[in-house]
Amino acid sequence: MELAKLSRKGQVSIPKRLLKALGLEGEAYFLVELSPEGAIVLRPAGVYPVEIYSQARIREFLEQDQLTQEERERLAKALGER
Repeated sequence: MELAKLSRKGQVSIPKRLLKALGLEGEAYFLVELSPEGAIVLRPAGVYPVEIYSQARIREFLEQDQLTQEERERLAKALGER
């Protein structure tokens, strides 16, 4: 068991040994919840960037979303069509 300190700003430092055991370094995000027993539970969270697509980018996707003739023939064959 490790000891952690709560700062006046509400920040908690997680002991380095525990971070290393979790494979965490640098900045990281955690999901935080309160258990029915009153424990604070931290779970590492994955945070991924979100891209907002412009109309031009959407057009690029649609232009690239085309089957070649060879791909159409392979698909038809796989589906049992002629």
